[in-house]
Amino acid sequence: MNKIDAHHHCWSISRQDYHWIGADHATWARDYLPRHLDPARRAAGVDKTILVQAAWTLAETNYLLGLADATDWIAGVIGWVDFEDPNQREQIARFANHPKFLGLRPMVQEIPQDNWVLRDDLTWAFEAIQHFDLVFEALGFARHAGTFGKLFNRHPDMRTVIDHGMKPQIAAGKFDDWAAEMRDVASQSNVHCKLSGLLTEAGPDSDADQLRPYVDHLLDIFGPDRLMWGSDWPVLNIAGTYAQWVAITEILLTGLNPVEQQAIWSGTATKFYRLEA
Repeated sequence: MNKIDAHHHCWSISRQDYHWIGADHATWARDYLPRHLDPARRAAGVDKTILVQAAWTLAETNYLLGLADATDWIAGVIGWVDFEDPNQREQIARFANHPKFLGLRPMVQEIPQDNWVLRDDLTWAFEAIQHFDLVFEALGFARHAGTFGKLFNRHPDMRTVIDHGMKPQIAAGKFDDWAAEMRDVASQSNVHCKLSGLLTEAGPDSDADQLRPYVDHLLDIFGPDRLMWGSDWPVLNIAGTYAQWVAITEILLTGLNPVEQQAIWSGTATKFYRLEA
């Protein structure tokens, strides 16, 4: 079965723009480059990947595009610009000219204001994303689901994907509020969602049974045609390995037919990111 990893990161820690990574973090405070991912990717049968920003700097986006240029299996890059600076529309235009630049992701989970994406002075950025036919990646916590839902309704034609199922609090066993808000989001928009980041939210030593209610809910409300698999490597590494997440996903998808499984493993991402083109 063909596989696309629709969400992973790479970073060189010496760049010093990954401010959310503590200098003494036992897992993340080191380099994670394409050559480090390649053995696990090949062992899992992953053909292509989407490389996603992890720092709120233009320099990092340029760095990621350089990595993509040098790595044939990186099919695209999701970058960053400052949504609070409308002068950066020209920067979006420059990024959009790169054949592997696919979209933008503000790091909403790091912003104190939960309703930040609804600010009127940010509308220009969402309009630019649509104008340049790019993708918007919604990164937030479970508490952001309702706010993002309002944003998606404001921009119904914007190609949008939710990262990590909006990070349900799996380790704490919280389900109902997240499930209800995500159902509203899925039913009121054509937004897609990534089956990624869930092992991290569950914590080390988690298994398929702990994740099943959350994955089954995402399958129910989005369906295979709006779900895509991602590893969230190397953030994933605090909870498990690349191979473990692949194996857990295979267990969780066993109830689906081969066509539905193929959609989640690669078909949805191929269509959403227009990788065939």
